[in-house]
Amino acid sequence: MPFAKKLRTYGIEFCDPTLLQLALTHRSVGSDNNERLEYLGDAALGLVIAEALFTRMPEADEGLLSRFRSNLVCGDSLAEIGKKLGIGAELHLGEGELKTGGRRRASILADAVEAVLGAVLLDSGFARTKTLILEIFADRLQNLPAAETLKDPKTRLQEWLQGRGADLPFYRLLKSEGADHQRSFVVECQVNEKQQFIGRGSSRRKAEQSAAQHALGTLAPETKSR
Repeated sequence: MPFAKKLRTYGIEFCDPTLLQLALTHRSVGSDNNERLEYLGDAALGLVIAEALFTRMPEADEGLLSRFRSNLVCGDSLAEIGKKLGIGAELHLGEGELKTGGRRRASILADAVEAVLGAVLLDSGFARTKTLILEIFADRLQNLPAAETLKDPKTRLQEWLQGRGADLPFYRLLKSEGADHQRSFVVECQVNEKQQFIGRGSSRRKAEQSAAQHALGTLAPETKSR
């Protein structure tokens, strides 16, 4: 189903179709791209999800609400929504991105979702944008994860070590390789002088989280399911 038709199932039909076209135009095409709309959509998304969580979780403190919001609006979550909406097939990409699978790249899909929200905001106003956000996030808001699972592997590893009076882990970048748009990082997590764990990821942060998760799997296997 074409993306514009998919949007109509949510009651969205653009008065100014050029806004939707711009929202689907990646920076690899040129200077006239979706980055400004992405900025706008990101702000609207954060506000709507923050309010939804604030209303649903009256007992949660600021820290917990922030972790839930981060979990809901993270790149992976937005990329999954982008795939569900079929956004990839409609993206306008430069030749390099087309050749390297840009239509399927999570970061590009996530940015495009935010840009589309920004375009809807300009075209239809905040109330309609809020309704759309709540509709596409309905399942995620209805099935929030357990609070403990929101702590990332680095945080859980640090807390596990602190609880046992051990030194904090040390992370060291071993190497990064690949083209700028497909960079790969390898990081070592050193828990003590004898135990090192390797992690890989598309960013240094993701590689560190991967290394921490490997450390937890070995040192604290009871946390694996988290």
